[in-house]
Amino acid sequence: MEAERSPRPPTPPPARPPRRPLPGLGAFRQTGQLFALAAAVTRAVFHRPFQLREFIEQFWFIASVTILPAALVSIPFGAVIALQVGSLTQQLGAQSFTGGASVLAVIQQASPLIVALLIAGAGGSAICADLGSRTIREELDAMEVMGVSPVQRLVVPRVLATMFVAALLNGMVSVVGTLGGYFFNVIMQGGTPGAYLSSFSALAQLPDLYVSEIKALIFGFIAGIVAAYRGLHPRGGPKGVGDAVNQSVVITFLLLFFVNMVLTGIYLQIVPPKGG
Repeated sequence: MEAERSPRPPTPPPARPPRRPLPGLGAFRQTGQLFALAAAVTRAVFHRPFQLREFIEQFWFIASVTILPAALVSIPFGAVIALQVGSLTQQLGAQSFTGGASVLAVIQQASPLIVALLIAGAGGSAICADLGSRTIREELDAMEVMGVSPVQRLVVPRVLATMFVAALLNGMVSVVGTLGGYFFNVIMQGGTPGAYLSSFSALAQLPDLYVSEIKALIFGFIAGIVAAYRGLHPRGGPKGVGDAVNQSVVITFLLLFFVNMVLTGIYLQIVPPKGG
């Protein structure tokens, strides 16, 4: 008798190639996580206990690394705006409006952007590096195991610190930039102090200062949230922390310019010009 032949094992079906993720899906996922972090921070602000000591330390650190660069950068910004606007008004024969136009440009546009860019570059990068190093050392996981929320304990004080520093520095940059524009317009372009001040009082209004402070608060919030998000999600160990710092600064810059365009368009539609 012939030995019974063992049945042949069934042939496995051919393996399916792995599905490729849709292009842009990762960006959408990270955008959603960023908005989720912003919502979590907003909710955690009203929860107790509030980390007052951490907030004061972060506030002092961010202010100390940004106040001098902000003052130094605001002078050439105000000077360039004043010189350019003064040259344009001379060509149009409207030199009497130089002061108002240049000061409004400094207060509404230049000052909030200068403050936000410096906070994102100096303070935001430090926040991202600090949170990223804590993440790769698994300190945040240990906090969650002990029942401590890393968002409330670490992220909320840092985001609030960036917002308050941005609002305070915005006032200083507005004053320094206006004085720089005044000096360069009066001294270098032969303008008169009376015309400079009178044109400003004729064109400017109080909502211009309000929208400048609102922009500074929003920009500070964006800088803090983006820095915290990239710090909480580093990739690849210590090298990933360095990459996350670079990414946080670039993403913040892009968001700031986009949000500034949106806020400026909304403001010009809602608030009528003075005398209009």
